[in-house]
Amino acid sequence: MHFGTKRQRRRREIFDRGFTDSWRELCRRRLDWWQVLSDDERDRLESIALALIARADWEPANGFEITEEMQVLISAQAALLTVNLPYDDPYRDVSALIVHPTTAVMHGEHTQVDGIYSDDPTPILGEAVLHGPVLVSWDEVQADVHHAGDGRNVVFHEFAHKLDMLNGDADGLPPMAPELAQRWVSVCTEVYEAVAQGRAGHVLDPYAGVNPAEFFAVATEAFFDDPHALVRHHPDLYECFRDYFGQDPVTWFEPLDA
Repeated sequence: MHFGTKRQRRRREIFDRGFTDSWRELCRRRLDWWQVLSDDERDRLESIALALIARADWEPANGFEITEEMQVLISAQAALLTVNLPYDDPYRDVSALIVHPTTAVMHGEHTQVDGIYSDDPTPILGEAVLHGPVLVSWDEVQADVHHAGDGRNVVFHEFAHKLDMLNGDADGLPPMAPELAQRWVSVCTEVYEAVAQGRAGHVLDPYAGVNPAEFFAVATEAFFDDPHALVRHHPDLYECFRDYFGQDPVTWFEPLDA
């Protein structure tokens, strides 16, 4: 008789239990966009978030204890990006979620710009690895939830990288229909070059000018967390992201400066 491993039993128990009412209440209280989703979108979100919670290995750093609240808030925000995407299993490549209590420090040789390497210790709020884990700082996750609307969100950023990687590389062009891809490349290239040259305004963090992959991740943060500013300053870029994600965040809330 085969009973399976402890990990397999845990995953089966989570799937059998499903996305619980207490988890929904947590999301309703902490995530301001929760109530604007349609029933179908919320069902899709819950399914994807549940899969992340159940299948990924949740690894605490530095003796940190990971709670259900952490798992739910991180997974729900990650799943928001996917509710209207045509991918069956968008985060199948997320093998593990590593949660640090606060800012992590990257050691060893690393690069963010092609051809430029450094071995200096580098503080990071998050990281997404191709065919590997996602790392996030819990302090930053909490700050992003508390200060929603400032255009910064580490979960959106890192899981945007995972969507970008679905075609095998992080290049700022996630899988999409050819007709959208043509417009996407044109619009994103123009705004990316403006950011890199310091003439794109303040809506997109200058980090978006590091490379096309970071541009996509930073723009995803702005699209979901500061959509009114993005559509006001970069309307063509907003439209591309609206058509890709199948969501229109400017309709969710009145602008803060209205």
